[in-house]
Amino acid sequence: MPATPPLPSSTASAPGREAEATAPKPGRHTQTPDQGLPVGPTSETVTAPRRGGAALVASLLGFTVITIDVSAVNIALPSIRSSLDSGMSGLQWVVDAYTLMFAALMLSAGALADRTGARRAYTWGVALFTLASLACALAPDIGVLIASRVAQGAAAAIVMPASLALIRQAYEDARARARAIALWTVGGSVAMAAGPVLGGLLTDTAGWRAVFLLNLPVGAVVLGLLVRVPRSARRPASLDVAGQLTAVVALAGLAFAVIEGGHLGWTSGPVLGAAALALVSGCAFHAVEARHPRPMVPPAMLRDRRVAVPLAVGFAVNAAFYGGIFLLGLYYQQLRGMSAVAAGLMFVPMSAVVTATNLVSPRLAERVGRRPVIVIGQLVFTGAMLAMLPLAAQTPLWLVLVLLLPLSVGGALAVPAVTALLMDVVPQGRAGTASGLLNSLRQTGGALAVALFGGLLSGPGGAFSLPGMRVGLLTVAALLLATAALARLLLPRG
Repeated sequence: MPATPPLPSSTASAPGREAEATAPKPGRHTQTPDQGLPVGPTSETVTAPRRGGAALVASLLGFTVITIDVSAVNIALPSIRSSLDSGMSGLQWVVDAYTLMFAALMLSAGALADRTGARRAYTWGVALFTLASLACALAPDIGVLIASRVAQGAAAAIVMPASLALIRQAYEDARARARAIALWTVGGSVAMAAGPVLGGLLTDTAGWRAVFLLNLPVGAVVLGLLVRVPRSARRPASLDVAGQLTAVVALAGLAFAVIEGGHLGWTSGPVLGAAALALVSGCAFHAVEARHPRPMVPPAMLRDRRVAVPLAVGFAVNAAFYGGIFLLGLYYQQLRGMSAVAAGLMFVPMSAVVTATNLVSPRLAERVGRRPVIVIGQLVFTGAMLAMLPLAAQTPLWLVLVLLLPLSVGGALAVPAVTALLMDVVPQGRAGTASGLLNSLRQTGGALAVALFGGLLSGPGGAFSLPGMRVGLLTVAALLLATAALARLLLPRG
């Protein structure tokens, strides 16, 4: 599940500016999308629950399917490798092609939903994701599969913010909206737990292509539900095209350098060229954002340590979590010889602990403060990376599950507190920007960790490399310790 969208607890904290834009104003008459006539109180009372229910189910299904898909793909990677005769580099791109597009386009996806309306943007995103899933299922080789995953990632970046905007639009009452968002987050947690099991079951019984084919009927149901959802209001929103393009190129160049550096050599021409391209594009991105009247990433925001440190923590936590998940999926199947179904079942206890800890974290932060929770979460995560160092082919499975408990707890403690702190320190008008930036950096951290682990895990003849695994774990542990120190020194306690 390395390319899973952001943990539900974080995304639910700030629906973003697209949600505020699409919500009807209380006390005003609304119009039906077909007739343009005022709707009286009686008609509104009758139609709102039905339309709200359709919007909620459509949003929940869309978010759930992109979560299940990416977590299921992680379990299907060994089968994809043998079916398409791919090396480790190809498997890394199957994961990171999705994640990088999701991370980069998340920066401007909210503005797109504003300009086109949440329902239209969501429809486009779901339709593209469904078609891209069909292309993945029919892929004749690894290149086509990677290209189709790029399209899936772009679609998911549209679906994520638009799904929350639909919920905001459908529920004017704050309590009803809170319940709807709670259901949305629970759906993500359930999907995270079910994805590996479902992916293993489909891979073992029908082949890895069935993992992608499953998205087709779900996409059709969502598109059918959207017919019953009222059209969303549009509002002017600036699209930072130059900033978006330079961000995509910078992330792609960086990912290529990290992925291929472990296979082609760090001093090879293509790797050095990709690194140079990433550096130049990153500088161009900074220059564009500094001059744009409404930049995607305001430079002044990044100069605030209360913003910069949570962003660094989010990057490190996702690097550890999704790098660890990528590692474990291959460890179970390649080193332990487990079936896809058995490997998927090994993730269920972890997902359950993550869900439970997500619920505890906000209450703990209220008692002791957010900074201690963030630091403790990262230190627990560091312990998880170190606890995995002794893993070998003969390690008892019960001990493996015990060692993974810190991996389940660490990120689930830190992420809700990081997100809540970030939402508190940014102005209300920048909540969507800050949320998109946090989610983008978290996904980037996951993508680069997959790139790092993939290069280190591939031993002679493609065998699973235990020494490479340990180098990767130590690298991520050092990153977590560094960001924990930054949080301890630079963040306010409250």
